[in-house]
Amino acid sequence: MIQIIAGTKGKGKTKILIEKVNDEVKLAKGNIIYLDKSNKHSYELSNKIRLINVRDYLIENENEFLGFLCGIIAGDHDIESIFLDSFLTIAFVNQDNIDYVFEKLENISNHFKVNICASVSLNSEQIPENMKQNIIVAL
Repeated sequence: MIQIIAGTKGKGKTKILIEKVNDEVKLAKGNIIYLDKSNKHSYELSNKIRLINVRDYLIENENEFLGFLCGIIAGDHDIESIFLDSFLTIAFVNQDNIDYVFEKLENISNHFKVNICASVSLNSEQIPENMKQNIIVAL
């Protein structure tokens, strides 16, 4: 399952994402991963959540990001959920490849039975039609 927190930059998506991940970890039976573009939020996250700074791994395009995500899942079969902060930035997503990346994310989520929640810096009208049903918060 993929969930989207949508809203333009500065609307509070990260705060909502952090609240959601910290609430989820209290009930989680598996591991929780939080991917971000920095370590800035490390003190706001529960110590039971694994924070990964994607920029540390020299990822340069959307396919490398998707491979990186699969590598994380391959290395830990107990992952229950993955949270993606600043999704468009960390995954190198733009208007040209958003449908492709989203379809791949759906396939990864379904195949490995991992929940994915992403903050997306687009307002709900800018989200492609095939993704709109996945919006849980629109700011």
